Amino acid sequence: MSGDSSFGRITDAIEAFGWHPRVQVEQIPAPQRIAPHAYAVEASVLTTADDEVGTGRLIVLHDPNGNQAWNGNYRCVSYARADVDLEMVTDPLLAEVGWTWLTEALEANNASYHDASGTVTAVSSRSFGELAGEADRAEIEIRASWTPELGELPDIVPHLAAWQSLLCTTAGLPPLADGIIQLTTRLEQQ
Repeated sequence: MSGDSSFGRITDAIEAFGWHPRVQVEQIPAPQRIAPHAYAVEASVLTTADDEVGTGRLIVLHDPNGNQAWNGNYRCVSYARADVDLEMVTDPLLAEVGWTWLTEALEANNASYHDASGTVTAVSSRSFGELAGEADRAEIEIRASWTPELGELPDIVPHLAAWQSLLCTTAGLPPLADGIIQLTTRLEQQ
């Protein structure tokens, strides 16, 4: 399969993926200089009241000739960010936990990969002066990339499911199993 047709299969799969009802995804411009082929999406994780509780981006890169830095022909580049409880951001293990959210999501969705790398940043902020009335905030940000093992007929779906799981976990939203429809409680509807 040529590089163009295999990447077309990837983009078709991204566009047809069944996203969680609380994960809104849209295509965004992809970087043009990193690889001959790239496709990017941006996501917002919403509560039932449509409040944004997390955001993310996923870029799928493809170089039919391969890339030594990736150790492969494809690369997934991910970003996930969400607010967390102030107590969580002081936990010295939060960064390690954030990284395991990614690796466990990949493993749970049978998304074979190698050469994963990234950073997990946890920060808190307190406002002063004219902004002193604003609440203290804490957030976690997971930036990662990995080389997906997609097989002869490239199948990106397990990696999309893993990225969605990462977004949902980071935002505190439990992911839905395939075929499950989320029911809302009366409290969520208010």
